[in-house]
Amino acid sequence: MRPAAIRQRAATAALAAGAVAAGAVLLTGSAPAPVDAGDPAQPAAGSPGGAGTPASGPARPAARPVPARPIPERPVPSAPPADLNQRLAAALAPIARRRQGSFAVGVYDPADGRTASYHRRLAFDTASIVKADILAVLLLHCQRDGDGLGDDQREVATQMIEESDNDSASDLWESIGGGPGLRAGNAALGVHGVVPGPGGLWGLTTTTVSSELSLLNVLTSARSPLRPAARDYELDLMRHVDPGQDWGVSAAAAAGQRAAVKNGWLPTPPTGLWVINSIGVVRRAGQRLLIAVLSSGQPSEAAGIGQVEDAARAAAAAVTTGRSR
Repeated sequence: MRPAAIRQRAATAALAAGAVAAGAVLLTGSAPAPVDAGDPAQPAAGSPGGAGTPASGPARPAARPVPARPIPERPVPSAPPADLNQRLAAALAPIARRRQGSFAVGVYDPADGRTASYHRRLAFDTASIVKADILAVLLLHCQRDGDGLGDDQREVATQMIEESDNDSASDLWESIGGGPGLRAGNAALGVHGVVPGPGGLWGLTTTTVSSELSLLNVLTSARSPLRPAARDYELDLMRHVDPGQDWGVSAAAAAGQRAAVKNGWLPTPPTGLWVINSIGVVRRAGQRLLIAVLSSGQPSEAAGIGQVEDAARAAAAAVTTGRSR
């Protein structure tokens, strides 16, 4: 096993312990209660996921808050055609019949603005997919300050995304101002429904597939508050994740196409059930697709990954049926 993988396994165990210390609700495998993605103040139900460990070392000065000046929101189009959602639900029916924990799926086709979703308002803990959000907010901070990422920040950002390094995530979580900084940054980016984890427990941030599609839209749309260079930088990191982490929504990509992906995984004590999440950008049938799959109550890491990949393939097929490859 690679040294980075060994470190990551150890850090994952530490994160699970942090979830208990934070008094997180234990995972039961039952479906989370609906949460309105447009109400970030409403607590999310369902299973707790990965939690960031509190930052160690001397306290750093608080990051400068993102100015309150609103940036016009450019949300992923809502109210998709009912038949598209029905097609997705039908494609996911065999997966749902497994009764393997809870899951939600969203897919957006930027070319024609079509969105299909399944349980779009169910909230799940992010585990490590929040790292993509942390970096997007950091890039927005740099953009507004008129600065680029320094060499040290680039190294830490690379480790956080490509290796999913938790210490790096804790450093950058602190750099953006922790939970309040993430909330303010997301408001400026037009990403709503994400509830930051308490203190340094960034992995206990909660989200929905609608929120994650909005984040992916920020990273891909020409109308994004982030400039092209910032968007390209983050997507390039997501295209070069460690080979052992290149799973999840990447399974929906056409053969030979490299996906931009960020995954999250965490066992939740004392049950040992898993949170398994995956978000990313893939190309299939000649189209670029944004896909988010969130899940909890998974009996094992492997079983959860398998379900996420099956759901991602079903989602991609639902919006590309009948298109030439």
